[in-house]
Amino acid sequence: MFKRVFLAFLFSLVASVSLAQDVKVVYHVNTGVETAAAILNNLNNHLNASPKDKIVVVTHGPGIDFLLNDAKDSKGREFSGQVSALASRGVAFEVCNNTLQTRKIDPSNLLMETKIVPSGVAEVARLQAKEGYVYLKP
Repeated sequence: MFKRVFLAFLFSLVASVSLAQDVKVVYHVNTGVETAAAILNNLNNHLNASPKDKIVVVTHGPGIDFLLNDAKDSKGREFSGQVSALASRGVAFEVCNNTLQTRKIDPSNLLMETKIVPSGVAEVARLQAKEGYVYLKP
């Protein structure tokens, strides 16, 4: 009897710990500045609803454009302030080195909150397969 009660307790403890874990999410961004404002709003909404979630934004192709210094939306608003605010809330912004090389963009043109990864698509796959991230394509 004690063994059953102990096993039931242990099972419920493990279940509650796994439910309490934060969600890890990778946002895959490969569209240009015309969608960046909506994506940044999605990130804010996500963190407002689930502030402990771990979020990585992986960009490649035109998706890196909002992470360039002086990048602006169609209304002339810069993205740097929003990116900085999100980074201060724990969001990681990753930029594809293949895109930088192909487009001949100097890494010094990136916002300071960014991190360069060898390949954006390979990073998305790695985060999903090896680190258990949920995939979101805004």
